[in-house]
Amino acid sequence: MPLSPESKEVIAATLPAVGAAIGDITTLFYRKMFGAHPELERDLFNRGNQKQGEQQKALAGSIAAFATLQLDPDPARVETILSRVAHKHASLGVKADEYWIVHKHLFEAIVEILGEAVTPEVSKAWDELYWLMANTLISMESDLYKAAGVEPGDVWRTVRVAERTHQSADTVSFVLTSLDGSPLPTFRPGQYLSVGVKLPDGARQIRQYSLSSAPTKGDWRITVKRVRETTGPDGTVIPAGEVSNFLYANLFEGDELQVTTPFGDLVLTDGEAPILLASAGIGCTPMIGILDHLAGAGDDRPVSVVHADRSVADHAHRRELETLVEKLPQAQVFRWYEDLGAREPLETVRVGRADISDLPLDPNTQAYLCGPLPFMLSLREALIERNVPAENIHYEVFGPDSWAPAAS
Repeated sequence: MPLSPESKEVIAATLPAVGAAIGDITTLFYRKMFGAHPELERDLFNRGNQKQGEQQKALAGSIAAFATLQLDPDPARVETILSRVAHKHASLGVKADEYWIVHKHLFEAIVEILGEAVTPEVSKAWDELYWLMANTLISMESDLYKAAGVEPGDVWRTVRVAERTHQSADTVSFVLTSLDGSPLPTFRPGQYLSVGVKLPDGARQIRQYSLSSAPTKGDWRITVKRVRETTGPDGTVIPAGEVSNFLYANLFEGDELQVTTPFGDLVLTDGEAPILLASAGIGCTPMIGILDHLAGAGDDRPVSVVHADRSVADHAHRRELETLVEKLPQAQVFRWYEDLGAREPLETVRVGRADISDLPLDPNTQAYLCGPLPFMLSLREALIERNVPAENIHYEVFGPDSWAPAAS
């Protein structure tokens, strides 16, 4: 159901004020919620994203975008924004009653930040907006659970590591099998699963990892990159990856691991349109899974693969990428490295950052992007300049989704 006319009018009048304060509101919201429910920060939410403020920005962006789209309706954009959130929630096992916890602390934060501006009429309108968004997500998540054949929230299972393979100095892949040897549930190429680990301080932290193999083998494979602490250009310390580093250092053949049913909406669509798979760094993992599927199916669609990395040594699944492309009758790969070392540039192996301006590209191409946000924004802009429609450009963000680009 759309917003009532009365609430729509109030939202339109107050959105500028709420939008200007939404960053402060979401920051206070998380502080209040974690104060009342410390187990959520310890065992559910990504502590690294909280420290860097990424989760707060993502929540603020989704609320502001959803509110804006109620004033200027665009069902396709609403579906795109909420589908990504619903898949992430399903992969965490979020249940309907948890939306009440969010509601309580979010509205306490709104009142505390905006004060007397939150009149009964304003409160009623934003409450209606919240439950419109929440109930839409609850319905979408219910459908995802049903499609996966599980009860709401019941997404976790124990698997065993069958193989551990280095894909570069800092990345390892793990082949996961069921404890009883039966085939694991199938998935769609491009999807991910959640991994939950108990860290030395007692916290249970959860992260998502793309499935880096085809869904036809009866097992699952994920690829994990060790993430070291770094300092950003502005001097901000970017913390080391808690879960990724733990898995890299501690998970070996025969070990058991807690994972979820696969979810994710960056999935390969059927059809005959040409395909572009563009990735940077560890963003190659869903693309390898898609390529593995295409190669196994003998797909004859034109496929262009674009990958950017720091160096040849840093490129995870490099040889596998070449092997899979060779199996496809109409596939080609183009690679960019910031440092080629002693190697000479080639037509398909170049120095610098990915640049698709001179690559052959059909405007009907279905493009799939995964990598750091600046990389994806740059590629998206270049694709639109090449007359690829915005609705043909699909993306995956590792972490909270603070992109949500406007339609073009």
